[in-house]
Amino acid sequence: MYLPALARDLYKSQKEVEVLEQQLQDAATVVKQEELKEQLRQAKAELEQIRKVMEGRKEQSRASFNHP
Repeated sequence: MYLPALARDLYKSQKEVEVLEQQLQDAATVVKQEELKEQLRQAKAELEQIRKVMEGRKEQSRASFNHP
């Protein structure tokens, strides 16, 4: 995967986390809150994974500039 695609995935994942956090704040029932907490946990894990991949890609790009 290349950086522009990763950047789009990162943005999409960040937005998903934001939406879930807002839904969690607005949730009326404990059952709904628990469901949203699980979805939010998964979304945050995915976001962190994308960030790690993106950082690795950036490091590879920097290395290729320094050592052609």
